[in-house]
Amino acid sequence: MTRDDYETIAWSYRGRILYLTLNRPDRLNAVNARLHAELARVFTDAANEEACDVIVLTGAGRGFCAGGDIEWQEGALDDPQAFARTVVEAKQIIFSMLDCEKPIIAKVNGPAVGLGCTLALFCDVIFAAEDAVISDPHVSVGMVAGDGGAVIWPQLVGYARAKEFLMTGDRLSAREAERIGLINRAVPRTELDATVDAFADRLAAGATMAIRWTKASINIGLKQLAHSIMDASLAYEAMTNLSSDHREAVQAFKERRQPVFQGR
Repeated sequence: MTRDDYETIAWSYRGRILYLTLNRPDRLNAVNARLHAELARVFTDAANEEACDVIVLTGAGRGFCAGGDIEWQEGALDDPQAFARTVVEAKQIIFSMLDCEKPIIAKVNGPAVGLGCTLALFCDVIFAAEDAVISDPHVSVGMVAGDGGAVIWPQLVGYARAKEFLMTGDRLSAREAERIGLINRAVPRTELDATVDAFADRLAAGATMAIRWTKASINIGLKQLAHSIMDASLAYEAMTNLSSDHREAVQAFKERRQPVFQGR
């Protein structure tokens, strides 16, 4: 794909810095089938883009990414074979982020939920507006946190905290996320753009090869870990996609009520 082929991710440049903006602002950049497919390719395309040395990932409008679009989730319930494609793309998203030698900076300008949270946490450095919220509520919709959360959360905050937040889906403020080490920095919303731009400029002015290969070196262990976990966690997620609890959660969301889970 070329940058002109993207419908749901906007590409823009400032010098040698590439800004990738998730571009479904009317849905808080919730992920549908098109955006998921584009996410599976965009980091590979950006890695091959000769015009940039640093990548900034952010969201259009009020949100970073609100997770899976409810209509997309409902479609996967009715057509389980479609979820098989989602599993393939999910691995492509994570491994293309880890394989990209260019530093990826997350600019979390609003809610980062579910897959949106995973996207942010797999970036190399994470800045967030202090009023943003971060959560991975897969369990709240009756699904396993299989798209990368089980890999990255324990590495950032330890196993006990990772289990607490992944088994409850509880939300964290950006300030709390910074305090426990989940993200790098939470800053006032009015300072977010300038803070991210200044850090991106610093990396862009640095020794490009040294920065890239330092990231590559650090990611060796993380890639090994991801390879050991992702197939199993995504298989578990695929199984919960077929569960009665997940169907109940989707229906409850549409009806604006609390789901009643039966453990099946």
